[in-house]
Formats: sequence, structure tokens, C-alpha cells
Amino acid sequence: MNIFASFEQAEISPSGVRRLRQGHLWIYAGDVRREPAASESPIVQVVDSARNPLGYALYSKHSQIRLRFISRDSEPPTPDLIRTRVHASLARRQGFDKPDSAGRLVFGEADLLPSIVIDRYGQYLVLQTLSSGADALKPLLVEILIDLVQPKGIMERNDVKARRLEGLEETKGVIYGVVPAEVEIVEDGVRFLVDLSGGQKTGFFLDQRDNRIAARRYAFGRALDCFTNTGAFALHFAASCASVLAIDVSSDSLAQARRNAELNGAANIDIREGNVFDLLREYERAGERFDTICLDPPAFAKNRSSLSSARGGYKEINLRAMKLLNPEGILVTSSCSYHLAESDFFGILCQAAHDAHRYLQVVERRGQSSDHPVLAGMPETQYLKCFVLRVL
Repeated sequence: MNIFASFEQAEISPSGVRRLRQGHLWIYAGDVRREPAASESPIVQVVDSARNPLGYALYSKHSQIRLRFISRDSEPPTPDLIRTRVHASLARRQGFDKPDSAGRLVFGEADLLPSIVIDRYGQYLVLQTLSSGADALKPLLVEILIDLVQPKGIMERNDVKARRLEGLEETKGVIYGVVPAEVEIVEDGVRFLVDLSGGQKTGFFLDQRDNRIAARRYAFGRALDCFTNTGAFALHFAASCASVLAIDVSSDSLAQARRNAELNGAANIDIREGNVFDLLREYERAGERFDTICLDPPAFAKNRSSLSSARGGYKEINLRAMKLLNPEGILVTSSCSYHLAESDFFGILCQAAHDAHRYLQVVERRGQSSDHPVLAGMPETQYLKCFVLRVL
């Protein structure tokens, strides 16, 4: 099937048109006035109520996000357009072409390639196609990546729940070449073993890379890394701290964290399994004190309905952390919950400081790494909030 041979039409409402003109790339099902005649069309032409052409979009008949714009041109898209977009995205990311580097090469909507994610781990790539329209482009994307990047192998990590909302099955596996069970990467001098088939996201939390490197400059003394996962923040802290206590509830993640510590010869890291909420209360009762604490939890707010409980969770862990810090201590605290705005997150931190009878200095206000850029007009591309705070 040649998905660029012909294009059905979809008509959108005036509110959908306004959304598009504000720079957003998504049109929701409620703003689609007329669906394409052929419901399986992966790419459609979008028109307004007067049949004026607005551009072309990936079409997902089962999704609430019905249309994802890939072009606002009057001319139909071609394979060359996708190739040009991928090439431009690669050109924006300097420094990720080394044999041991890791980074995001394509960040979906932010790179004008909606619902497409491409990560590089050394000489291997991980691809995600998170909508039915993007899934139809997968063979073309693989062809382009082989030509432009020349990887040794490409892993598909489409084992994510978001695909169920698209009417797609969850799949993962090698789709080109050979991909080893583990890949070793280096992040500003720190070495990590990454499981591309079973690790979080596409194998590693690449979006926190810049924050880990920045936080290392402030870390000192006795450090506590909560929700350590495979030890990323802890290993960066180990170079500048006397000792690091790294905790997480996942035994599998901690096993990898121990291997990463051994890989770096970091003998000053103590890795323990346990629930962070419980352990923070336990450390407070025991009178423990730290000079640096990192809080990098999973998203507490998966949707708007869970925001209330999420706020309580964020306040709880930050309040406990502030009580455990020595005066002048450093708190590195993050939220990856898109539905919790940065201003709301900062308000929670201020409330926690008040209740802990502490003052906060904002040392740095940060977001996701530079290879995860934000597209103006599309707030969904800005999800990670990170504060480096001095607790007085």
C-alpha cells in the first residue's frame, strides 16, 4: 500500500481551525466534522467547513487525538518530506553521533514528526511509532534511518499503553540488524549499561540527562537519591559526594544500579530496596540527615482526575526531604507529570517549605534535556519540571 498515492479528506470545526492557527498539531475527535471516507487512510488532507485546504495530517480513527498535522502546505506530503524532517532533526542534535553517546534524535511533535520517537544508544537506535498514522510510516522510517544514521541495529519499543488508544497492539523487537541485550553508554564521563528491550521508556531516562549533569555541580556531602531506578543521579553524585544512599522499590532496577556502580568503580554508593515514602518517614524518625537529596519520582498524575492525590504525593516527599536536609542542603526535585504545571509544582514546594519551617533558594529552574525541545503553541511537549533548591 502506497500511503502517499492519494489522500482522503477530513473536515474540522472552526474551533479546530483556531487550535491549528495557534500552533497546535492535534485535532481532537470532537472537532472533526467529517471523517475520511476510507477509515484506514493513514494520511489525510484536512479542510475547513468551506472546503479550504489546511494541510495534511496523520489520521487515527480509534483515537481521541484524531488528526496529527505533519504539513500545513497545499502540496501533498511525500516520502521526501519525512526524510527531510528526519534529516533536519538529526542535524539539530550535535554530539550524539559518538559510538558511546545516547540521546533523542526525534522528539515527535516538537520535531514536526508527530507520535514518532527515535533514540540513539551508541551505534543502535530505538524507534517508537505511537499512532496508527505513524505506524504506517514505520517501513519508510527504517529505510531513512539506515541510510542517514547507518546503525548496527534498530529496536522497536512499541510496548506502550498509548498504542492501545490507537487501536494498535503493543510490540517490541529487533526490526533491523542486530541489537545486543545490553548497550554501554557514557554520559559526561559516567558509564551506564542500558537494556534496550526491557528498560524504562526506550531503555533509559534520557530526558533527565542535562539535569543530572547540572545537579552534580551542586551535590556535596552525604547524598540521598530517591527513586534511583538504575542509579543515574546517584552515579553522577558519587563523584562529588562523600557518600550516596540510593533507594528504589524495584529490585530489578536496583540490580542494574549495582552493576552500573561497579562499572564506574563507585564504592561510595549504598543501594537499598524499599518504598521511598516509608523510608523517608523512617529516616526522619531515626534523626538521619543529608546534605543533598534528589527526588525523581515517576509521574504521580497520569491524568487530570489524579491531580489531587498527585499534589499530596509531591508535597509529602518534598516535605520529608526538606526536614532531612542539613541547613544549606541541596534539594534536586522533579515532576514528569504533564498535567501538573510548573507553577503548581513550585507552589507545592513552597507549601512544603513552609510546613517544614524552612526557606528555599531557587538555584536553578530546569526542564527536560535539550534534545527534548518544546514546540511553542503545544504545551504537551513540555512535561518535565526540575528545580535545584538550596534549603535554608
